[in-house]
Amino acid sequence: MNTATPDTLANKLAEAALTVLVRTCRREVADAHPDELEAACAAMRAQARPVLDRLLDDARVAPWIAEAAFHAAALELAQAGIAVLRRG
Repeated sequence: MNTATPDTLANKLAEAALTVLVRTCRREVADAHPDELEAACAAMRAQARPVLDRLLDDARVAPWIAEAAFHAAALELAQAGIAVLRRG
């Protein structure tokens, strides 16, 4: 994993998390009011920094699990958004 470009990594992580969110909550996303979608995104953004920091730490300590750590981070971010959509 190339940790020299954290902005690119963060963008890829956000894309992966949004993909999980949309695929998991297809109906909720389709039926959601824009404010509900924004709330889901806000919940994901609130978790982004600690999740990204954990991902980078995991990748530094054990580079061989970098891909698994990336997927776990995407799932963790998506879960924050899913919780908001399913609560509303």
